Amino acid sequence: MSLSRTDFGFRGRFRAMASPCELLIASCDERLALSLTQAAIKECQRLEQKYSRFLTGNWLWQLNHSAGAPVMLDSEAAALLQFAKRCWQLSEGLFDITAGPLLALWCFEKGKDSETSLPSSTDIKKALSRVGFQHLKFSSHFDDRAEDTSPQEITEPPWIMLPEAMQLDFGGLVKEYAADRVAELCMIRAAATEVLVNLGGDIAVSGKKCWQVGIEDPANLDRAAELMSLDVGALATSGDSRRFIEHQGRRFGHILDPRSGYPVQDAPHSVTVKAASCITAGMLATLAMLKGAEAEDFLKVQQLEHRIIR
Repeated sequence: MSLSRTDFGFRGRFRAMASPCELLIASCDERLALSLTQAAIKECQRLEQKYSRFLTGNWLWQLNHSAGAPVMLDSEAAALLQFAKRCWQLSEGLFDITAGPLLALWCFEKGKDSETSLPSSTDIKKALSRVGFQHLKFSSHFDDRAEDTSPQEITEPPWIMLPEAMQLDFGGLVKEYAADRVAELCMIRAAATEVLVNLGGDIAVSGKKCWQVGIEDPANLDRAAELMSLDVGALATSGDSRRFIEHQGRRFGHILDPRSGYPVQDAPHSVTVKAASCITAGMLATLAMLKGAEAEDFLKVQQLEHRIIR
């Protein structure tokens, strides 16, 4: 972690969820800036320890290795699963957190020089047989009636049964959820202080300051293609500029179509969406990527500010 002075206050930098992260804090109070940054780090570490599919023995690992036995859900996990189910329903199966077996087949590397073999069609077909949110079973206490596309508080912890060999992956939700959580913590601890939370490009703000946020240029990662203003809510970006593979001269982005098992065809290089919460913005950005050639039409219907780079 590092804390440095800026023209507007302080910048707290750290790394979490395999991403560079920062807090921009519009305050001259160094102790407050340090406290907010430390709280952000603690919350990000908590969520990563709980929901990362790359950590052995954590809650998600235990769920993915439960072999069909019921696993109790705390209110947070239940709320995230409720949100994931709503995403799956609204997307007609495109947004599916059960795609873990598919993700395990594809070795997406960072860097333009990566050359990787592709999984076989046989392996993809086998993995597809273990994908599908409809195969999950929940207790009667699991509330799937919420109409709002954000995690809902659940008062009575339910359970989930994950069929053997299936795997959940919260990678498309947790970093965005973490940005919302950190922004909420900043509001609670310092309501009068403007803060911008940036977790690897997933951004949420606390306060009333209007921030200018650069949208990364996929063709030149060291510069911004354009700017978007953000004074309330959040921004999230989905794209293939940092996670992809190249095979025999062809580029494959990391957004997989759970119907085919292959990366989405004709997807944009980058989609950025502005919404009330980062988890909602991230879901819509990812879903636009999953729409491929129809990404622009999909986001026009949502009537939310967005940017698409092809």
